[in-house]
Amino acid sequence: MNSFLQSINYESWVLVALLAIPLLGAAAILVLRSKSEIRDGPEDTRAKTIAFAVLLAEFIVSMGLWWSFQPGSAGWQAGVDYSWIPMWGIRFTLGVDGISLMMVLLTTFIMPLTVLGSWTSVRTKLRSYYALMLVLTSGMLGVFLARDLFLFYVMWEVMLVPMYFIIGIWGGERRIYASIKFFLYTMLPSLLMLVAIVYLGLNAGTSSGTPNFSYDHLLVAPPLTPHVALLLFGAFFLAFAVKVPMFPFHTWLPDAHVEAPTAGSVILAGIMLKMGTFGFLRLALPLFPGAAMNPTVRMTILILAVIGIVYGALVALVQPDFKKLVAYSSVSHLGFVMLGIFALTVQSVQGALMIMINHGISTGALFLLIGMIYERKHTRLIDSYGGIARVVPLFAALLTFVSLSSIGLPGTNGFVGEFLVLVGSFKTYPVLATIATTGVIFAAAYLLWAIQRILFNKLDKPENEHIPDLNRRELAILAPLVAVIIWLGVYPAPVLRRMESSVEAFVSRVETQSAQTVGLINLAP
Repeated sequence: MNSFLQSINYESWVLVALLAIPLLGAAAILVLRSKSEIRDGPEDTRAKTIAFAVLLAEFIVSMGLWWSFQPGSAGWQAGVDYSWIPMWGIRFTLGVDGISLMMVLLTTFIMPLTVLGSWTSVRTKLRSYYALMLVLTSGMLGVFLARDLFLFYVMWEVMLVPMYFIIGIWGGERRIYASIKFFLYTMLPSLLMLVAIVYLGLNAGTSSGTPNFSYDHLLVAPPLTPHVALLLFGAFFLAFAVKVPMFPFHTWLPDAHVEAPTAGSVILAGIMLKMGTFGFLRLALPLFPGAAMNPTVRMTILILAVIGIVYGALVALVQPDFKKLVAYSSVSHLGFVMLGIFALTVQSVQGALMIMINHGISTGALFLLIGMIYERKHTRLIDSYGGIARVVPLFAALLTFVSLSSIGLPGTNGFVGEFLVLVGSFKTYPVLATIATTGVIFAAAYLLWAIQRILFNKLDKPENEHIPDLNRRELAILAPLVAVIIWLGVYPAPVLRRMESSVEAFVSRVETQSAQTVGLINLAP
């Protein structure tokens, strides 16, 4: 224990606190069961308050990383390293760089808003619900901060369990089906990733036979044979491609989004889908650059990314359910991210990271708005609305604004990332970048058509004439999201500066290492 405390310095204690604070909050909520279970009330109110206070404190603590982070440095700027399971060579190692910093801040920013968004929509088993939300927060942050591959896998699975219960207990009518599908789709490929992690740890182990799962050590370990690298990359690819989700591994997503409660949809779209793309950036490409950049593998992934962009947009265009429309739009947006990553230019990778951030903000806001109107109408069918802009002007204004940011209107956050991805990708794959551009056009089609039918058509349903507009709590939830949409659209430079050096180091490493092995992997049987 003393060595653990000594390893935590002024710069690194924040990383440990980010994982510990939500777990302590979850424990505090669970001990509220000390009062009589017959009367359900005071405990539940305190559970909401504790969860929000804990996650707000988490966000404030994480902002210290933003202010202390030094742009221009490509390495880890804070870290803690402690021997966890010595006989297996597993260490509790955390770190943050320009890439993981943005994902950490996105998580801590979104989570308090999801609690406020659940304030009135979740009415049963509230202590369990908010405790699971806090455990989920620690799991997600652990994925972004882990510098030991076994710790990464533990956190990857930790975040799966709370979301399974959130969908399965507090979801819609088909919640059991959706939660089981989500669990199986995510868990089974993850087992392949575990096998690959164990192989890497044993292969890079010490002479005494102790495995070594350190991320930094694996980066400089002796290169694997081309065929082994290809197999291991395939295991990581399946785990991350399902989580993204890439076409054709996306079929779990619409069910999970539609059946999840509002907060679950916001977390899935805003944070958890980014785990897959983050996995490619942090593990799959740096550890297996030769396999990832093999011409056949790279082109296959790029083609699947572009198919996902167009397919997700076209399927969204015909959805009658507004929530499912936004769910399929995520397939399209994350296709842009995969295109940017595998195009492998500094501009395209920076653009991919910006889309990861901006998709979390804009799509999270869309799901919150859908949840707010669902509480009033208890339907998500687009045809059930029509002309309600006259009745709920605040809701209409915010839905229109957030939809325009999701489309990528210049001056909003959505434009910056897509522009960088398309410009950067055009340098290496001009044909694929040109095809991907059609996804922007289709995005305008499905979202503008949807808001026209919801907000601006004729108000011909009498029951819609008395829908209440957004209240103060709902406006308070949306105000920070709107502010960030404008900030990142008008002045994204602070974010780009903090990620630039890490992105340059990532691109340089993958290009350099892959150049040494290009052409060595023979994919012919």
